[in-house]
Amino acid sequence: MSTLDQVLETALKLPQEQQAILIKILQKRHYESRRSEIAEDAQTALSNFDAGHFQAQSAEDVIAELRQFLDEPEI
Repeated sequence: MSTLDQVLETALKLPQEQQAILIKILQKRHYESRRSEIAEDAQTALSNFDAGHFQAQSAEDVIAELRQFLDEPEI
């Protein structure tokens, strides 16, 4: 398996145009992967909500709870 240093060394040997293409490909794949993660998290949250693990709250209550959490000192 290649280490990050080996991959970078190989990538830097590519012509500039191919390096730019590689960067675009990596960014696109990273975005697609992150989008899939977010979709899975959202589906899990919806399933948990439907199962009754969460209760509906008003936006004001959620904001107040978040503010309270942010104001608590870190341990």
